[in-house]
Order: sequence, then C-alpha cells, then structure tokens
Amino acid sequence: MAEPVQSNSQRIRLLLCLVMVAPYLSAGEVLARQEASPRPVNRTAAVGGFVGGIVVGLAAHEGAHLLFDVVFDADPGVKPVDFHGIPFFAITHRSDVSPRQEYTISSAGFWMQQATNEWLLTARPRLRFEQAPFAKGVFAFNVGASAAYSVAAFAQTGPPERDTRGMAASSRLDERWIGAVVLAPAVLDTWRYFNPDSRWAVWASRAAKVGSVLLVLR
Repeated sequence: MAEPVQSNSQRIRLLLCLVMVAPYLSAGEVLARQEASPRPVNRTAAVGGFVGGIVVGLAAHEGAHLLFDVVFDADPGVKPVDFHGIPFFAITHRSDVSPRQEYTISSAGFWMQQATNEWLLTARPRLRFEQAPFAKGVFAFNVGASAAYSVAAFAQTGPPERDTRGMAASSRLDERWIGAVVLAPAVLDTWRYFNPDSRWAVWASRAAKVGSVLLVLR
C-alpha cells in the first residue's frame, strides 16, 4: 500500500523551516575558518563579518521558533508587527497548542541563543581577544536580543506576539519574572566574555540556562 502523499502545506512548512535554519547550519564552518586563520582583518571585512553574524543570529532565533512550530504541527505563519513604530515580523502559530508546547515554541529562540553562546564561550573563552567579527556578531545579537526582550517584558509592552508574553502565559508566571529568566544568562555570558577566567560565572550561566528549559515542566 502506497504511503499517503505529503500535503502541500506540510511541504511548505518544512521548506520554510530549512530556509530559516540553513544560514545557521553553515555558521560553524565560518567560525572554524576564522579560528584557524588569525590573520588581520580589514575594516570593511570586519564590519561585514559582524553584520553577517547578527543576521545569522536572527535567522537562528527565528528558525528555532519555526522548527518547533513544525514539530508540533502548529501551522506557522509570518505576521508583520511593530514595536512602538519600529516595523518587524513575528513567526505565528495556532492558539490551541498545549501550554508546554506554547512555552517551548516561545522559548526556542532564547534557547538557541543561549546554546550558541555556551558553545562559543566554552570553545573560545577568550573570544574577546580574537579577530573574529562574525562570531562576535552572533554573540552580540544573542546578548542584545535577550536584553531587548527583557526590557519589553519588564515594561510589559510591545506586540502581543512577543516571546516573553507567550512564555509567561504558558508557564503561569508574571512576565517580569520571565524577563529576569531571559536576561540572567545574557548578563552572565557578557561577564564571561569580558572576564574569561571567572569560573563562578560559567556555572551560574549554565544553571540559568538549564533553569529556563526546566520551566517547561511547570
């Protein structure tokens, strides 16, 4: 008996997921190449590499949301939003997913950021002193995005599709607490970046990241 043909909507979702995640999958090669070639980088290449890292960080964040949308068959889509007049977009999904699925989908972007930073700071603890604009761009996006989302969570402002609001509603926590959960790893990773020999920050950062994931059990 022939297997059922996959629907067009499923194919579109899977293709969209691959498109979002693909830039990040190639980032490892770029990071390795930079580490293996400590030659001086000219200013134009450095700026281009840094901006490229930011773009890949954004793609990874959104791709992580999309990945779990596909895993949970949550009918992902794209919706234009704005933050006090600044236009952006949001990856949306069905409103009838379970609380744990909602928390996972909403948290996925932060989990990707935290995992990437952990990888970078563990493999290259002295990243600050390297000529690695691409890696630094990824790191800067990860820290900056978490800080921006945390400010929105503390103020409880921004589009209703914001990640911290979804995390708060699904975990039954005040959004300001979620802001702290998102901000803590970013602050600790920033401390690690400037103080690579600080062992307490390494373990505090890892504990904060694990704690963010464990909230899915609430």
